[in-house]
Amino acid sequence: MKPSFYRILEDCPVIAAVKDDQALEASFRSPCQIIFVLYGDICNVGQIVSRIKEEGRVAMVHLDLITGLDGREIAVDYIKEKTGADGIISTKTTQIRYAKEKGLYAIHRFFALDSRSLENIYKQSMPGGPDCIEILPGLIPRVIERAVKAQKLPVIAGGMIESKEDVMMALKAGAASVSTTQQELWFV
Repeated sequence: MKPSFYRILEDCPVIAAVKDDQALEASFRSPCQIIFVLYGDICNVGQIVSRIKEEGRVAMVHLDLITGLDGREIAVDYIKEKTGADGIISTKTTQIRYAKEKGLYAIHRFFALDSRSLENIYKQSMPGGPDCIEILPGLIPRVIERAVKAQKLPVIAGGMIESKEDVMMALKAGAASVSTTQQELWFV
């Protein structure tokens, strides 16, 4: 039986988010055990995931950013069956629920633009939903605190995390982890 995603997050205060092959290779020199794949297409995403798995890391593919995949459930099937990824990231509730049904980890990504956005986070993160949520931008401690208090799910802060202070602020606000493309922060 695979461990809960929360258990994996406990040891990963910073998640490496990669947007190209150079960043992917750099992530393997970091202590980050979870890699967010934010690039690729249906022709190479399997190779990207294979490289992550060779390094013994957890591969989370952001479905919305993979060229050639769309918002339908078949994209989840493709990621599971053709790439062997551990899970997905998506803004689409149907893909999140389907990924859970298929035994994948699922991170529901939300953009916190206003108070109505926060209400949507609460509604869409109901039972049968994601393993955790990711809130962007991750620079708003009050929003992170509110989301953590209202959820039974771990919260990842992502987007615009550019300094050690940003990482520490998000973690202090209650985020279980922080995702960032800033390679120097992978070592915090």
